[in-house]
Amino acid sequence: MAVNRMPVDPDTGIPELIHRLGDDSKRLVADEFRLAKLEVRDNLKRGGKDAMWLAAAFGVAVVALLAFTLCLITLIGRIVNGHMWVGALVTGVLEVVVGMVVLRRGLGAFKEPSYSMVETRESLKDTKVWVGTIRS
Repeated sequence: MAVNRMPVDPDTGIPELIHRLGDDSKRLVADEFRLAKLEVRDNLKRGGKDAMWLAAAFGVAVVALLAFTLCLITLIGRIVNGHMWVGALVTGVLEVVVGMVVLRRGLGAFKEPSYSMVETRESLKDTKVWVGTIRS
């Protein structure tokens, strides 16, 4: 980001320059706060939409898994001479293993996106550079 150098009137007194610096600082803080609010709002909106899709996918998956479970229990039960309890036990163990794998992948997915306000941190770095040029 380029720093705009404002021409300074040599006849301007120190109190006026301090007043201008105070005004610029207030404006800068207000802009930073506004940027942080926009980022938080954007992250919440995106998170809400993603949570809605996750809930819909969960509902569909529950219905599909129930149908698949009943089919698998019946199939295994018939293979082992009508002992449906064996089919239910084997199916239950398989579903627990699959559930653990899916849970680990899901928890890993939450670590991926950055919710640490990247744009605000970058803007604060620019502010630090701007303040450094004023002091020198």
